[in-house]
Amino acid sequence: MAAEIHELNRALEAFDQRNTPEGLLLRYARGRLRHFFARQSLSLFGALILAFTVSPLIGLAALSVSLFGELLDTYVLRRVKKQLQRGVSVKQVQYKTTVTAFAQAFGLSAFVAILWLAIPREAALLLCLAYLAAGAVNAVMALPFHRRAAVARLLVYGSTVVGLFIADFFVLHYQREQFFYNVAATLMVAYTMLPFVSYVTTGRLRDLRQQRRQIEQGLELAKANASLQERQREGRRLSSIAENAVDSIMMLDAQANTLWVNPAFTRKTGYKLSEVVGKHPTQYLHGLRSDPATLRRFTQAIKDGVAAHGENVNYTKIGAAFWVETNLSPVFDDRGNLEMVVCVDRDITLKKQREAELAEAKRAAEMGERAKTAFLATMSHEIRTPMNGIIGMSDLLSDAKLSSEEALYVQTIRHSSEALLTIINDILDFSKLQDGHLKISSIAFELQPCLDEVVNLMRPQAAAKGIPLIIETADNLPRTVWGDDGRLRQILVNVIGNAIKFTETGNVTVQVGTVKEGPDHGLEISVTDTGIGIAPDRIEHVFDQFAQADAATTRRFGGTGLGLAISRQLARMMGGDVIATSAVNVGSCFVIQVDFPSVNLPAKRVTDPDVMPDPTVFDGKTVLLAEDNRTNRFLVQKLLKDLPLTLVTAVNGKEAVEMVKEYQPEIVLMDMSMPVMDGLDATRFIRHQMSNQPHIIALTANAYRSDRQACLEAGMNGFLPKPVRRAELLRAIAHGLESRTTAARIG
Repeated sequence: MAAEIHELNRALEAFDQRNTPEGLLLRYARGRLRHFFARQSLSLFGALILAFTVSPLIGLAALSVSLFGELLDTYVLRRVKKQLQRGVSVKQVQYKTTVTAFAQAFGLSAFVAILWLAIPREAALLLCLAYLAAGAVNAVMALPFHRRAAVARLLVYGSTVVGLFIADFFVLHYQREQFFYNVAATLMVAYTMLPFVSYVTTGRLRDLRQQRRQIEQGLELAKANASLQERQREGRRLSSIAENAVDSIMMLDAQANTLWVNPAFTRKTGYKLSEVVGKHPTQYLHGLRSDPATLRRFTQAIKDGVAAHGENVNYTKIGAAFWVETNLSPVFDDRGNLEMVVCVDRDITLKKQREAELAEAKRAAEMGERAKTAFLATMSHEIRTPMNGIIGMSDLLSDAKLSSEEALYVQTIRHSSEALLTIINDILDFSKLQDGHLKISSIAFELQPCLDEVVNLMRPQAAAKGIPLIIETADNLPRTVWGDDGRLRQILVNVIGNAIKFTETGNVTVQVGTVKEGPDHGLEISVTDTGIGIAPDRIEHVFDQFAQADAATTRRFGGTGLGLAISRQLARMMGGDVIATSAVNVGSCFVIQVDFPSVNLPAKRVTDPDVMPDPTVFDGKTVLLAEDNRTNRFLVQKLLKDLPLTLVTAVNGKEAVEMVKEYQPEIVLMDMSMPVMDGLDATRFIRHQMSNQPHIIALTANAYRSDRQACLEAGMNGFLPKPVRRAELLRAIAHGLESRTTAARIG
């Protein structure tokens, strides 16, 4: 069928090409050239008549005149195709061929004139009219192809007849009666040619139109047949798809009654087509677990003639439930009326089972995460509580008059306790990093005091080993930057502490500079030591979790192997990194990069962390300590024993509330975890039920950021994690007293 359409298209294109001005001109030229010899045979016949009846010379002259016009016309016509191919316009070629047509007609007219004059009048009339009629017929035949050439020939032939009759009448004094007879005969011949001319001019055009219409009809019929065959093939394909589809397919009418189901439906549900035709799906597919709301939505969608999608529970013939994903697609007729609805059901029972399993796994993971968090929080609290006592008592003992050996013992206890506390902090930080709970809290802070604070904190550790700790800062270092100062201190303490720990001789140098110009400063802090160094194949492993350079290092120097891993992750969270270079027995260099933009803020006074507040601020004040652990109560009592304040204690939250009513303290040191009533509930009760509002400071072993937030949300004013140092405790109390005084003045 495609070949037939192709052939008909080619035929239509060829037909149109033949009937363009260029095509008609070519056809005219080919027709004239093809009948050249036929025309010359007639001229030769007339020349022979003249040669035998009049004179051979006259016959040759007549033939030469006729042949000259024909040859000129033939020469031009043979060049028509080449001229058109060279780009000569059709109008120019038509003009040339019109001129040669005129010459050819003139030659034939001269031939007829010789016949007219040489042969007796009665005999010559019919012969001359026959030649002129033949020429006119030939011209009329060419009329559809080359109108100008045909008209030129007809004008020449008509003028020839008129001229010959005038010559006969006026020059040769032909008899009047004979003249009129000849004119009448000529008119009769012309009249008989009119139907032929009419056919050529109108009938031939009509025939051409009919021919084109027949080709077009044939083409339309071929296309219609091809379209019908394609629709039949498409129908077979669609039928095959529906028959062989894995999904269940139903066809429903506008009232949602079943028209047809595919074999997959029968295999899945057990219902045959004969069992469900004419029934609504709710009569055989749905049951107790099917969702009524989904069924109502599907029914409304069919009623409205719109597509719908949803999930529901269907039932097989034997009552087995299974999940399906249903897609409803309306089909409309030519007038836009709903003809039917195609319903495709895909079995998603396994998908639902996997979703349930994933949900259960998610619940189990969340429960495990909550258990892990609770365990870490409990462990943090339970470890920090005795650590508070150990470190606090070590601080008190270090202030006592001890012998050098006893002072060494106390210092050993203190350093061991702080090492243990560092391990606990590392584990907690690592856990929060793994869980994604550790956040970066950026503030504007002064950079130099932050750096000095860290170096001053680490300098005693370096001095204990006889190692100089040197800090060098660049001249263009910004004064105030935007970032998390606490996390920067943590990184520096880890990296500088490692450098000191692994350095026996030499020094540790901290160089601080910037890697960007302008406001978007990127800080680069290099910590260089002259310690044991790291082998090249182990350099990257120092950032692995729970890893050190080798086992011998762990045994010799101790540690969790988490400090550098945490430091790198924190630096990357702040837009930077920690990069290490090292050489064995030469030393190491750790480069800390963080993206801390500078901030244009006025300088502020920085408080020395080791400076104690003026004791007079505590004069006559009452401080309530709510703490269930006896050791911690004893420690706080010792830390505050030399101050001019009154310290009262409570062993649980309920007792703390009662003592706030009784003693009306200015400061409350509130532990979070206590029996009977915890510190959070006690704080809420005080804030909502009492007129006296003390400054409440959380003093707790719960060191998570979420714990700090919970304390502040409950209404506490400050937060001190255990183990607490005496200077920190005194500054917190002094700050609370100052805040109460300021609030009272404003009020």
